[in-house]
Amino acid sequence: MSPTPLWTPPESLIESCNLTQFAKGIGFAPPHYAALHRWSIDNRAEFWREAWDFLGVIGVPGNNVLINGEDFLKNKWFPNARLNYAENLLRRSDDAPAVISHVESKERVSLTYRELRTKTAQFAAELRSRGVKPGDRVAAYLPNVPETLIAMLGTASIGAVWSSCSPDFGFQGAIDRFGQISPKLLLAADGYIYNGKEFRTLDNARRIANEVPSIEDLLLLRSLDGTEDNFSVVWQRSETDLEFERFAFDHPLFIMYSSGTTGRPKCIVHGIGGTLLQHMKEHQLHVNLRANSRIFFFTTCGWMMWNWLVSALASGSTIVLYDGSPFRPQPGSLIDLIEKENLMVFGAGAKYYSSLENAGVRNTAMSDPSNLESIQSTGSPLSPESFDYIYRNISPSSQLASITGGTDLMGCFALGVPWLPVHRGEIQGPGLGMAVDVFDESGSSVSDAKGELVCTKSFPSKPIGFWNDPDDQEYRSAYFETYPNIWAHGDFAEVSQTTQGMVIHGRSDAVLNPGGVRIGTAEIYRQVESMEEIEEALCIGQSWQDDTRVVLFVVLAGSWELDEELSTRIKQRIRANASPRHVPAVILQVSDIPRTRSGKIAELAVRDVVHGRAINNTSALANPESLDQFVNREELNPNLQ
Repeated sequence: MSPTPLWTPPESLIESCNLTQFAKGIGFAPPHYAALHRWSIDNRAEFWREAWDFLGVIGVPGNNVLINGEDFLKNKWFPNARLNYAENLLRRSDDAPAVISHVESKERVSLTYRELRTKTAQFAAELRSRGVKPGDRVAAYLPNVPETLIAMLGTASIGAVWSSCSPDFGFQGAIDRFGQISPKLLLAADGYIYNGKEFRTLDNARRIANEVPSIEDLLLLRSLDGTEDNFSVVWQRSETDLEFERFAFDHPLFIMYSSGTTGRPKCIVHGIGGTLLQHMKEHQLHVNLRANSRIFFFTTCGWMMWNWLVSALASGSTIVLYDGSPFRPQPGSLIDLIEKENLMVFGAGAKYYSSLENAGVRNTAMSDPSNLESIQSTGSPLSPESFDYIYRNISPSSQLASITGGTDLMGCFALGVPWLPVHRGEIQGPGLGMAVDVFDESGSSVSDAKGELVCTKSFPSKPIGFWNDPDDQEYRSAYFETYPNIWAHGDFAEVSQTTQGMVIHGRSDAVLNPGGVRIGTAEIYRQVESMEEIEEALCIGQSWQDDTRVVLFVVLAGSWELDEELSTRIKQRIRANASPRHVPAVILQVSDIPRTRSGKIAELAVRDVVHGRAINNTSALANPESLDQFVNREELNPNLQ
């Protein structure tokens, strides 16, 4: 018997959505998503060629779609295609709003498609005047503001390669990234605002420019109230329209970075065609974006969700940006944007929603949230309790789409599906064209059992390579060592046989293994973080007496203290709702938990600290000082037990 869904798509949505129109064109109809998905992976070349036409990709697809398709690493998609990413995003040139920007404590800014196109033309001309050519790297150390979008579009329009990190990365974090890719030009701001405070970054920008030998120019944006601003010369240029040179499908577009919490970040190169086609497919067929839809995602320019968000321009939508603290001036500030900006899609990391619940935020501003069609969540598993909270207190009528994928594929393996119901704690289904499965350790497909999230067939947005990895050794090691010719993503996952929904139980490299039984950390977090005394938690496996024991760290809410009585209740709850194997051997209180700058819990960094291993790249963390609490804890020292 299938569980009762939290949300069921209304017939009006099913009949009118883009997914239905696409499906009917190739002989499928709702509600048979599983059949459509199976066709899309059994007939990959035909599916992606049909998608190109339906989505309205501007460019020449060429005669061939897929060459050497059985070799995941070496195959080629659309080998004869020619296209330009910026041309697709700037397909409109009218006076409809293209981008709306909110920066903490500053006035709202809006640019039309016509204005965005003109400013992009000016920026492209500035880049050419500085000698930037196709294939050159442009590094951006910028906040999430319209100027950053314009700079990216200008870079992409001339075939140069864009790579960005947000200015809250310190000098070392930025140099660890940009220092590997030899950029020709550095774009930087003099600072940014967060939680009511100004943070000056001009000195960091100058140090980066001085220490990376390839950087020939530093172009500065006045983001605060400084006097140095040579971005302003861009807007004085006379160029008002763009000429788009079209490039190969695999021409490099973005260089992205792995989180880098256990070493120097990997530089992941994504191509024009794969990025564009994957994003347009997800936006139009899974999120149901249309011309003039308004979409918001809370992100910085150091997270791939920024790249994902701005690609929505290719569907003729309006993107809404925000830079600053999401809880300024009050915890519900971003939620208020739903009504203020008439949002159709609202997105954020899973941690944001649990923080809203902890802050007691209720969406009382809207009497009818019917315009809000979709709420998106990613970055870490969205707990079942957060599903309950969102439907109870944010929007009872919206599709809640938990999505999973990442920087590695510049998109999603599993995400929302407009035809399917939403079940508590589950991702609705696999993305079209994505051959997603869950394997056990022997490489066999399993359902209703936990295992490794894999993709068994290639897809257009797979990386075109890693930077400075000419023999693809790092690339192969990252994804294809576990199962030959099959992408192992590094997530510990499970597919429900009843609903076909997916649950992510955490990173597989952070899986606990007490007594040889594999346990996902998210299973423990779901139990612990639903207790009113617990604000958040982090769990690791510690090597102990020739086995692994579970160690749980908790941040307590308010004035609570961890005593024996609370520890006992935590253990009892985990035992009753998970299993005896999940019960931690040790529970310790900490005041903060380390996170990456995109909000993911840094379990591996804590595990290394507890085991006495050095952390070589603390700059990848938003709060590296929090690691001090995990060093040399007496309770974790086997020599003192």
